[in-house]
Amino acid sequence: MVGLLAFGGITLCLGLGVAGLVMAATDSGTTLVWLRRLLDGWLIAGSLLTLSWVLLLHRADQGGDVYLSLLGLARVVTDILVLGLLVALRFCLRPAERAATTMAAVALAILAVSDMLRILLPAPGVSFGIPLAAAFSMTGLFLLAAAPWLPGGASAVGVDRREMPVVAVVGGFVPVVVCEVAVVGHMLADGHADVLMVVLAGSVLLALGARQGVAHADHLRLTREAAAREAHYRTLVDGSSDVITIAGLDGRMLYVSPAAHQVFGYRPEDLVGTRVPVYCHPDDLVPLMHAVETLRQEAASGTRGPGACVSCRVRAADGRWRHVESTISHHPDGLIFNSRDVTQRVELLAELEHLAFHDALTDLPNRALFADRVAHALRKRTVGTAPPAVLFVDLDGFKAVNDSFGHATGDALLRHAARRLQSCVRAGDTVARLGGDEFAALLEGEAGTCPCPVREVAERILFALSQPYHVNNSDAVVSTSIGVAVASPGMTPEELLHNADLAMYEAKAAGKGRIRMPSAGAHP
Repeated sequence: MVGLLAFGGITLCLGLGVAGLVMAATDSGTTLVWLRRLLDGWLIAGSLLTLSWVLLLHRADQGGDVYLSLLGLARVVTDILVLGLLVALRFCLRPAERAATTMAAVALAILAVSDMLRILLPAPGVSFGIPLAAAFSMTGLFLLAAAPWLPGGASAVGVDRREMPVVAVVGGFVPVVVCEVAVVGHMLADGHADVLMVVLAGSVLLALGARQGVAHADHLRLTREAAAREAHYRTLVDGSSDVITIAGLDGRMLYVSPAAHQVFGYRPEDLVGTRVPVYCHPDDLVPLMHAVETLRQEAASGTRGPGACVSCRVRAADGRWRHVESTISHHPDGLIFNSRDVTQRVELLAELEHLAFHDALTDLPNRALFADRVAHALRKRTVGTAPPAVLFVDLDGFKAVNDSFGHATGDALLRHAARRLQSCVRAGDTVARLGGDEFAALLEGEAGTCPCPVREVAERILFALSQPYHVNNSDAVVSTSIGVAVASPGMTPEELLHNADLAMYEAKAAGKGRIRMPSAGAHP
């Protein structure tokens, strides 16, 4: 009675184990994939049935116990199923998928203990009326049945989404070989073939042929899908305005997208084979090669960082420099560069920055930039060097010209005055428009060594700006008031500018068309 219960329990658990294996292999996939798996299952099952039938016939011919043979074959089938399940689970060892593998390993260990008990014990060992070997077998098979429902179990052999290993391709022929060897061995031993054995062996051969046909059809499907995906991605790459470049780890370009001709004027085939720094501006080589070398080291060590973003200038075919932003990432063949032409954006930002610090009418530095230049001149001054000097210039009578001849004439006069003012100072000095009809000049170096040179510059400015202006078929004359301030030790930029402004208003109060500056030896 106990033996019958043990046999029934093993048979039930064996069915659950087979169901667990089927569940692990029948995750979502196409019809062809499902059919191929079904045929693979029949190859294994048919081969095992053929082998079992041959062994049973051999046992019956020798007068052996068929019941014990069935139990032995059940253990063999169980071990094969466990091995197949573990091999399938071996291909999903990501951290989130290890629970199923662990459970299957524990089940294998328990089943191994069961087989060892059957071998070591001369008679079936019984504890509290329960055969130990049978108990271990049932426990192991229950664990096998539970393994596919654990994390990773349902995707263990998702060959429709993963690359099929070579062992899975060749494995389909193994059951056929086992089946044919069993049939040939039986025929050589007994000299005749049983009908059921022939039917089983024939079905295995037919299943193999059908499997190969299904595999070929599935391969064609995958090939078409791969070709469609490649065409889709090639359309995206070819239609992109970004230049996509693939380079090997040695820096040699392997692929350049067609956008290179539109952006840089080079034909992609002419760039393939060249090295990465080609046409890069010499001043931008260091950051570019540093990023490339960092990714090379990551590839050599097997790590995959987030990539790098590099800005550089690239010489186009017309000789002009194009500003480029490149995102560099890892690629199976080396490195991939996604480069975008940002020349217009860089030029626009430069223009906006220029407008923020320059006068729109005269293109001279404005008050903010002039104050920054004054602060810089005071910071860089060292002991023994001449102090900088600031001149505030106001055009007397400009409002009358603006009211009499119109704003267009007034604007033209301001532009002429700006050019005259620039011609009176050196290239290293700074001339600015502070607003309205007020200008300023920053004299550095030799021009500020003593009051005399500063006054000479102020007199040149006074003479130049007081000459008649011929603008818009009209002659206009304005006078000029100039205030001068020379920096003294410890003076701040605000104090220097304030002293120059006070000196200018003193000149205007004294009758206009004059220069006011501190007397010799005094500090304004």
